[in-house]
Amino acid sequence: MNPISYRRLYALCRKESFQIVRDPSSILIAFVLPVMLLFLYGFAVNLDVDHVRIGLLRMDDGPAAVRFEQALVATPAFAVHRGDSRAALLAEMGRGEVRGVVVLESDFSRRWQLGQSPAIQVLTDGSEPNTANFIGAYVQGAWQVWQDAMAGPRPGVDVRVRSWFNPATVSRNYLVPGSIAVVMTIIGALLTSLVVAREWERGTMEALLATPVTRAELLLSKIIPYYVLGMLAMALCLGVAVGVMGVPYRGSPVILFGITTLFLGCALGFGLFLSTVIRTQFDAASAALTAGFLPAIMLSGFIFEISSMPIAIRAFTRIIPARYFTGALQTLFQAGNIASVLLPDAAFLGLLTIFWLTLTARKTQRTLD
Repeated sequence: MNPISYRRLYALCRKESFQIVRDPSSILIAFVLPVMLLFLYGFAVNLDVDHVRIGLLRMDDGPAAVRFEQALVATPAFAVHRGDSRAALLAEMGRGEVRGVVVLESDFSRRWQLGQSPAIQVLTDGSEPNTANFIGAYVQGAWQVWQDAMAGPRPGVDVRVRSWFNPATVSRNYLVPGSIAVVMTIIGALLTSLVVAREWERGTMEALLATPVTRAELLLSKIIPYYVLGMLAMALCLGVAVGVMGVPYRGSPVILFGITTLFLGCALGFGLFLSTVIRTQFDAASAALTAGFLPAIMLSGFIFEISSMPIAIRAFTRIIPARYFTGALQTLFQAGNIASVLLPDAAFLGLLTIFWLTLTARKTQRTLD
């Protein structure tokens, strides 16, 4: 194996860096697209139930029914719309104007005064199961608040709920770290899937192979500039997430950039592998989006819970680098430096990095075949 010439390596990295600066698409993907995706996932994709429009039919003017209506209106999750009839409210739900209907029967107050349990009917739009479940849960919560207020203070169990790691229970604090993993997948896999294919399409690979450059120098010259670009993009994402979007970060920046290094090793190696074996930019980019970007969204646990997936799919997610990177980022942002979580994620990322870089090195030949 020929020794690495650092002079040649520096020249090749400098040449690749100039290529990045002169290519507007690289700058857009590395610095503009991350900010757009962070704002999209941080604000447009919202898993919080807030001001869901529901209909209310109160057929009882007694004090108990009025107090329950007030408790329901005071729930910040609901925007309550009063209706005149059950049929009209159900028609509104059929048109999607309300997501649920709460009905208080005419004997609501009388049953409460007699010590009986008044009936509350909750009708939800089952075409959106998550929203339907949320409405049922929040109506139950409003019922409990109303019941406590009507009965007054009494001895019993004092239940106090406290949410760890995300006290505000804001979905943005959970989604933004996952979206950073998607952004880094795009930067690592998509950009590097084009670099070697670009050389073949432009005919510069033949000239490059005619030089004394070694295989190690060729691969490192393609990896190092994009690694630096990826780390700059991570710093940008961290700054936007914490400084602009208000997402708390509780971990160590050193650990963050260390795990990012391992993940970029996977993504860059995977992108270079595609670029080496496919040799056309369009096909390599399509393969990178299909095999890298889509699994990062669908199978990383970023949006969809892995534990709820079928066993075969859960097993397949174990070879997806974004799964471990997403888990590490969410831990660093929300919980901090939890070694029992971060070390296994880092170990898997390290193994995948070795696999993809080794496979890419084996596929890289100094011949035109």
